[in-house]
This record gives sequence, structure tokens and C-alpha cells, in this order.
Amino acid sequence: MFKSCLAVLLMASCALADDPVFSGPQVGEKLPTFQVRGVLDELAGKEMDFVSQAKGDPIVLVFVHQVSRPAISFARILSGYTVTRKKDGLATGVIWLDDDATTAENTVKRIKHALTAEAPLGVSLDGREGPGSYGLNRNVALTILVGKDNKVTANFALVQPSLQADLPKVLEQIVSVVGGTVPKLSDLPGMGEMMGRSTTGEDPNELLRPYLRPLIQRDATAEQVKAAADKIEAFVADKPAVKKELIRIANTIVNGGKLSNYGTEPAQEYLRKWAQWMPAEKRETKAEVKPKDKSKTNSEPQERRP
Repeated sequence: MFKSCLAVLLMASCALADDPVFSGPQVGEKLPTFQVRGVLDELAGKEMDFVSQAKGDPIVLVFVHQVSRPAISFARILSGYTVTRKKDGLATGVIWLDDDATTAENTVKRIKHALTAEAPLGVSLDGREGPGSYGLNRNVALTILVGKDNKVTANFALVQPSLQADLPKVLEQIVSVVGGTVPKLSDLPGMGEMMGRSTTGEDPNELLRPYLRPLIQRDATAEQVKAAADKIEAFVADKPAVKKELIRIANTIVNGGKLSNYGTEPAQEYLRKWAQWMPAEKRETKAEVKPKDKSKTNSEPQERRP
């Protein structure tokens, strides 16, 4: 099951370091061959080598390190595009990483509805670390390699994949090796099917993330928190779908007992405030219902909920 928005936001707040993150062979380095085992449909049980099969043609390799909503959504939309460029000579390979290959296969089968059916997918035979010659970083969510002539032309190590911020950069590098025009995000296969999208076809969670990051930084001053909160409220004011997502996130954090994990006290006050934006009747159904005290008589007035 996909990670909750609490875990996703916490990962985002921890990924703000200025140091670059590396995973896999870098630009100009060789793309080593490696084996994976197919899981779905006609590829089930078959061992494959995506690099050898490409024979030096342009290729996109997507290593999935983590099962999270941003990672799976990103992999699905990206591979949904790359398979449409197969006729132009672009090869695609999605590689699932897990400590146990059987566990990985079961996970893929369970969430296959969230994947691109046409994209060749295989589980790593080398565990969660992946092929030893690749030097993958298990602390990232996705490692995306673009290659040609068996060499890396672009490398993306994504800790917190963002369709809005990261995907355009990946698409530019793909088009640079296979030709054509960089597509608009709204034109990509599968974007229209994303759950909870806004009226513009954009994922509200993706839209909110860059606004929420400054708010929940541990070292943010009260002035910085207020500035970030003002921007958030102005941003969602005319975007009902995005505002709804903000309310959902705030309620999940506040009601999940994890509020202290997010930013400073001023930031937490704003999260409490936004949680209260949920209509009262919905807050009532989400609130924990306490068992009645049978020692009280029926004539004793019941405590009214706020």
C-alpha cells in the first residue's frame, strides 16, 4: 500500500539538503548489462537484459526503490510516455528493487493496475541494492537513467519525485537522444487518470509540495512560517481541489498524532487551523468516538462536542 501523506511530507522535509544525491552510473559512463525476471503477462518468469536488448539504441531505465504514491505515479506517467516512443527506437525498462525477489513479484502483481501495462518490467535478481556494477543509492525513491550507444546520457536520482518539477527535465533528456518535441505534461498518457487531479489535470499533492516544504522546516523562523503560510492560503484560495487536498493533509497530520514531527510551533498552529477548514460534520465522523461511561445515568447531560 502506498505510504501516507505523513511519511511523504516528512521525507520531503528531510530532502532539502544542498548536497547533490547520486545513484547509478553517471553521464558518460558505460551502461553495464544486468538480468531481471519478468513478472506480468508474457514476460512472467522470463529473464531479461534490457541493456543488451536495446543494442545501443536510446533507452530509459527506471529503477523503483520505494513503493510510494509519488514514485509509482512518476514511474507510470514516465513509462507511459516512453513506450509511445518505441516506434522511434526508444527502449524502456522498469526495474523493481526489493530485498526478496518473491516479495517484489507479489507487490508488482498487487499494484499492477497502477503501472503501465505496456512497459517491460522486471524484478531485480540482485536484491534491493540492484546490480552491483550500478552503484545505486537505496535511499532514493527512483533512479532514472537515459542512455544511448550503451552509455549514460542523463542521470536522475530522485528522493521525492515531483511530476511538476522533475518530469519536464527527464523528458528533455529523452527527447535529446530520440528526437521530437518535448511534450506538455497535460498531453502525457495517464495524466488525465490521476486520482484527485485539479481541473487543470495537475495533481493537487504535487502542486502543494513546494509550498509546504518551507512551512515545515525545523529551522524556519516565525516570520518565514507566516510568509510560507500566506503563500499557501493565497495559492489555494481559487483552487478548490488543491484546497481540499490541503485540508486532507492537515487533518491527517493533526488527527494522526504526529503533529510534533512537522516544523515549529507556528507551523503546527497553521496545520491545526487548516484542519478546522474541514466542514464540521466531516470532522465529527473522523473524530474518535469514545465509549460511553455506563456508570452515568441517562438523565446526566452528555458532553457536547466542539
